[in-house]
Amino acid sequence: MHFIQRLLRGLCVLSLVSAAYAQNPTITIAAEDDWAPYSSIKADKSGPEGFSPDLVQAVFKLKGVDVKFVAVPFVRCLQMVKTGKAVACFDTTITSENKDEFYWHKTPIFEEDLAIFGLSDAPQSGLTTPGLEGSTVGITTGYTYPTDFMQNKKIKKFEANSDDHLLKMLVAKRVQFVILNTMPGMLRIKNDASLRGKVKQVGLISKDGFWLNFSKVHPDGKRMADIFEAGLLEFKASGRYEKMQADFKQRLGVPR
Repeated sequence: MHFIQRLLRGLCVLSLVSAAYAQNPTITIAAEDDWAPYSSIKADKSGPEGFSPDLVQAVFKLKGVDVKFVAVPFVRCLQMVKTGKAVACFDTTITSENKDEFYWHKTPIFEEDLAIFGLSDAPQSGLTTPGLEGSTVGITTGYTYPTDFMQNKKIKKFEANSDDHLLKMLVAKRVQFVILNTMPGMLRIKNDASLRGKVKQVGLISKDGFWLNFSKVHPDGKRMADIFEAGLLEFKASGRYEKMQADFKQRLGVPR
C-alpha cells in the first residue's frame, strides 16, 4: 500500500513538473552573429546582442516563453531553421524565393533601408536599382535581397562572405558599389578607421521589413509564429516597443 502511495505521489510531482514546463516552454532561436547593431555576437562569445535579441526575448517573455539564443552566421541561421534545429531565425526579409520556405508572423519587427554605397569620390547620387545596370556590385552571400534586384541580369553581382568584406572590396576598387543596410553599413564605416572618409551612401534600393522566419519542420514552428505575432502586437500596444526603439537609437547616437 505504501508503495502505491509513493508511486502516486511521484506521478503527481511529475505531472506538476510537466505542467510547469508546458506553461513556460524554452525554445531555441538562431540569431545572426555579424549584423550590428541589430544582432551580433558579444565580445565574450556568450550569445547575441542588439535590438533584435532584446526585442524577441521581451516579446516571448510577455507570452510566457523562455528563449535560448544561438549566435551563428546568417547562412547557418537559416539552415538551422530549415532542418528544425532551431524554431526560428532572425533577421530575415521576405522574398518570392523564401516566402514559402518558412512560417512568418504578420508584423515586421523593424524596418531598415537597403542602401547603395560607393567610394567617397563617386559622382553618382540618388541611385536606384536601374542605375546599377552595367556596374559591378557587391552583395553578401546568403543574405536576402529584393527579387527585382537579384533578377536584373544587367547588374554584375559579386559575392563576399560578410558586409565587412564587401566594404574592403569597395575600397580596393574590386567593385564599383556595394549593397548594405543603412544603419549597419554606417556603423561599420564609423568604427573602422580604414573606411572613414572613403565610403559614402550614393543611393537606395528599398525600405524593407525584417521578420523572424519560423521552421516548417520544427513541431513548434507554426504555434510559436502565432504566439510571437500576438506578443509583438501586445508589446507595441503597451508602448514598450516605441521606448525600446527610442533607447536603442539614443545609444547609437542616431536621430529618433
